[in-house]
Amino acid sequence: MKYNSIEQIIKNNRAWVAQKQALDNTYFEKMATGQKPPYLYIGCSDRLALTRFTGTEPGELFVHRNIANQVSLTDMNFLAILEYAVVHLEVKHIIVAGHYGCGGIKAALESRTIGLIDNWVNPIREIYLQKQDEINALPTQEERLNRLAELNVMLQVKNVYQTSIMRQSLAQQKAPEVHGWVVDIRTGLIKDLEVSTKQWQLRSLSVAAL
Repeated sequence: MKYNSIEQIIKNNRAWVAQKQALDNTYFEKMATGQKPPYLYIGCSDRLALTRFTGTEPGELFVHRNIANQVSLTDMNFLAILEYAVVHLEVKHIIVAGHYGCGGIKAALESRTIGLIDNWVNPIREIYLQKQDEINALPTQEERLNRLAELNVMLQVKNVYQTSIMRQSLAQQKAPEVHGWVVDIRTGLIKDLEVSTKQWQLRSLSVAAL
């Protein structure tokens, strides 16, 4: 893939601004007045241009991204984002989105040692160890990586419900819906994993009641 230079990126920005103003000369004024997006998007840092593949405008998604879309219960950056989204923005939906062809998933499955990232993706290795019979039964490495990407999203959806922020929101009957997606970057299409969260909601409610 050929990448733009810094100078070209600035030129692209100028062209994009001109295009937006030609369609609506108040576009940026309206954006500057503040937004209250209905979605929190928790995704991977790798490759995906959110507003393009979701067809949304800037401000419609409140975004947190990291390597391999991890919902870490010890990551204060993530927890601050989640609290702000749930308590202050009152988002209606939380989307945990991974993607096929993820470098973090590949690093976890192939047990490559690559410094600090090695520690970051260790929870994904734990998923593999728990599901290795299912994953190893798949005929190709690509299919094994894709399945691990899906299982990772499912676990991260579950982790959202492990946070005190979500448990409190559930107890107050204000909790947003949580969705698990995987994006196929070869086609650009979103696959909704249709993760059933009812059991986790009930478990989180029971914990919150203690």
